[in-house]
Amino acid sequence: MTDPQPVQKEQLLVISALGTDQPGIVNELSKVCTDFGCNIVDSRMAVLGGEFAVIMLVSGTWDAVAKLEAAVPAVARKLDLNTLVRRTERKPAETRVPYNVSVVALDHPGIVHEISRFFAERHINIEALETSTYAAPHTGTTMFNLTMTVNVPADASIGRLREEFLMFCDDLNLDAVLEPARPY
Repeated sequence: MTDPQPVQKEQLLVISALGTDQPGIVNELSKVCTDFGCNIVDSRMAVLGGEFAVIMLVSGTWDAVAKLEAAVPAVARKLDLNTLVRRTERKPAETRVPYNVSVVALDHPGIVHEISRFFAERHINIEALETSTYAAPHTGTTMFNLTMTVNVPADASIGRLREEFLMFCDDLNLDAVLEPARPY
């Protein structure tokens, strides 16, 4: 009878890259992950100005992740990307409830800071955040749009949080919604 093979613990690697936008970046990054037997578990990619930015969470066996980690600098040179690679672990399960936040307002400096401070003061973690600006129909005024997901402690009073947040937004002339996150 042979000894069973030990189960290898999943290894996680975060790869962050930034560089001039060009066709093929996603293809090359996903190819190198696949070539070394790794899986892209989660990712965010965007073009901001003329720059392409990506952050990926990649999983694999210890040796697959180590090989990928060693290969990233060559891919970065080929694509003229600045990269940062970091090992990580799965986030422990929390007793928090995800809520979506949407804010629209006339664009002005400080909106992200004010909103993030509101949640930080209440020890509420921002899980994801995305902002953009656009021209308002008819007037062309620059509008600001923010969408984010926050993790609210399960024992928090959602009614009180929603009331405080909406009053806070009214004081800053922000149109806002705080609602339970729904699965896609």
